[in-house]
Formats: sequence, structure tokens, C-alpha cells
Amino acid sequence: MIDHIGYEVSDLGRSARFYDAVLHALGARRLLDSDRAVAYGINQPQVWIVVRGLAPSPGYGHLALAARGKAAVDAAHAAGLAHGGRDDGRPGRRPQYGHCYSAYLRDPDGLRVEVVSRR
Repeated sequence: MIDHIGYEVSDLGRSARFYDAVLHALGARRLLDSDRAVAYGINQPQVWIVVRGLAPSPGYGHLALAARGKAAVDAAHAAGLAHGGRDDGRPGRRPQYGHCYSAYLRDPDGLRVEVVSRR
């Protein structure tokens, strides 16, 4: 149903370092690299990070990334923190959302990123 998701950011280089680390921990890789955008996926670009030059508005929304188990959630959360992200919800079970284990980060622009495993 969804072809791709895009986030508009203020500093492409800074955001690319954050998303390189988080998405690498989840098994994705950078598939497109230009002066205006980077895009990630496994077989095709699905997550696009595009330079806007302005910070996004508060409450912009969030991007939920699928992980293959608790270890992947933990690794992506740690990678995000090590590459300019801020904690917005430590890894743990989230019974209020069904059977899932997830963590939340804020990317360098303050956008909310969820990493979730339903295993």
C-alpha cells in the first residue's frame, strides 16, 4: 500500500549520519545519495530524507521502522543515540499497543522515530 515515506529535514548531512546508523542496525542500506536527498531500503528506496532547510514543525508526526526482534530494536536505539538522536522512550514492551517491543528516538531535527518488533 505505501510506496515510500519522506521526511523533510534542515541539515541533510547530520540527518543522513543518524539514519545511516539506525537503518543499518535494521538491515537497510542507503540506496540513493544526492545533494538534496538520501533514501534507504532493502530492495528499493522506501524511506527518503530530503533537505528542506527549515526545521519541521512541532508534532510533525513519526516514522515507525520494523525490526526483527528485541535485539534489533535495542541496536537501532543505541545507534540513534550514538549518532545525534535523543531518547524519547527506552526499549521495552508496549502492551498498550498489542504484542510489541519498541523504542522511540528523536532524530537531529526532533522528528519522532519508533523502532518496533512484533515478534
